[in-house]
Amino acid sequence: MRVNYHTHTYRCKHASGREEDYVLNAIEKNLSVLGFSDHGPFKDYDYSLRMDFNELEEYILTINNLKEKYDDKITIKSGLEIEYLPDKIPYYKELLKEYKLDYLVLGQHFYKNNNNKFINTYLIEDSSEFLNYAKVIIEGMKTGLFKFLAHPDVIFINNVVWDNNCNKFCDLIVNSAKENDFILEFNANGMRKGKKDFYDGSRYAYPHKKFWQRVAEENIKVIINSDCHSPEQIWDNSMDLAYKEAKDLGLNIITEIF
Repeated sequence: MRVNYHTHTYRCKHASGREEDYVLNAIEKNLSVLGFSDHGPFKDYDYSLRMDFNELEEYILTINNLKEKYDDKITIKSGLEIEYLPDKIPYYKELLKEYKLDYLVLGQHFYKNNNNKFINTYLIEDSSEFLNYAKVIIEGMKTGLFKFLAHPDVIFINNVVWDNNCNKFCDLIVNSAKENDFILEFNANGMRKGKKDFYDGSRYAYPHKKFWQRVAEENIKVIINSDCHSPEQIWDNSMDLAYKEAKDLGLNIITEIF
């Protein structure tokens, strides 16, 4: 069964295509389920590269209309990919209960470290920060408000030497996923970006093989998603490659998150 629960639209300001463009492409590619998960806005502050808060209701209404229009062809779900911030728990609950979103995806593109400083996940120079990142993610997992963790190993986009902090990071995320029966995402978009040279050799920034070998050892549930930013990426060669790599690693692949 072909599914994708990680889909972005033009609203996030770094993707292209309207919601219906993705639905039509998903139907053409024989997907059974298409989940929209554009980058979620916050009411009080614009963290950039996401939809504006005043677009949220239109986004949800558009998806709900598409659910009805294409009900006989594909199952469509409404969601948001959003960062976990401890003081925003009431807002996440509001998104699910009042706005009636089907799901939230935990996608930690920034976080507050122990010094209450905002850290960009993509601009880390010291592996000790990986542990602060893990701490925030684990707190998010425990809330029960998110369906899966998007690109859990995206932290390895930072070119740091693999050390004990990297090992600790893997153990923290994997152990928490196991304890909380939490789904981890194997992200095809990292493969779509191609391999690059890092201190530990030529590889994808993510998925990182060392991390996923650890996931396989514990038989954690894994969802494979496109993280598409244009309609033609709904299911492309990168998705085929992601499935092959995941199977070769012996991952416990699932296709249903509800």
